[in-house]
Amino acid sequence: MTLTERVAAHLPFLRRYSRAITGSQTSGDAFVVATLEALIADLSIFPEASSDRVALYKLFVRILKSAQVDVPQAISPFAWEKKAVANLSAVPTQARHAFLLVSVEGFSFSEAAEILAVGIEDVKRLLDEATQEISRQITTEIMIIEDEPLIALDIEHIVLDLGHSVSGIARTHSEALDLYRRSNPGMILADIHLADGSSGIDAINDILKVASVPVIFITAFPERLLTGERAEPTFLVTKPYNPDMLKALISQALFFNEGDKAYQAMSA
Repeated sequence: MTLTERVAAHLPFLRRYSRAITGSQTSGDAFVVATLEALIADLSIFPEASSDRVALYKLFVRILKSAQVDVPQAISPFAWEKKAVANLSAVPTQARHAFLLVSVEGFSFSEAAEILAVGIEDVKRLLDEATQEISRQITTEIMIIEDEPLIALDIEHIVLDLGHSVSGIARTHSEALDLYRRSNPGMILADIHLADGSSGIDAINDILKVASVPVIFITAFPERLLTGERAEPTFLVTKPYNPDMLKALISQALFFNEGDKAYQAMSA
């Protein structure tokens, strides 16, 4: 398999990353083209890395920092996209890279460190910097559905540490519906198995029948959701969770969400 064939499968995701990091489709695509042209001109510049995908992103970051690319100015017609671009541009460049690599592209801390040529602890610091800045821009009230008191308190601490407020903690299906009606939160963090034997899935289904709100499931039973047989949630965290990853996911969900279109009413 040629190098061109090896990297081809990763190009759609690189375009997504490039558009997010540069702020527009036009500029993002231009830098991807510049990366490919440089690689075609000299295959030896393809860096040594743990995988072809890591190597491609590493080369892209190098080209982005060094190449002079003439990009025509393009203005998005969508208000939400203009706002997202403005918010993301407020995050320092290196922190923006770390946030997008880990939270959007799904790279591990070690892979992101390899791409950015920094240490793993540096990636964690940059991710925290980006998460804090993004959270500051999109502060909201978050509702928690969790029946285990210690876990609920830990999640509440994470939410507060990001600068958000907590509308309340619900332990059952009925409590969740009542709390949502009273508080109308900007996000919901939900467990699946609740105190009275009811389901967090059912509670979220009922809420999403009347509202559009981003939802993150935090569960020890991901197999209940990831069956491939129905619409599934975009945002899912498996217990035991990593607090840093949960923080990043909260910021990601709020920042890029227009209402969780990928999550529709589900049955279990």
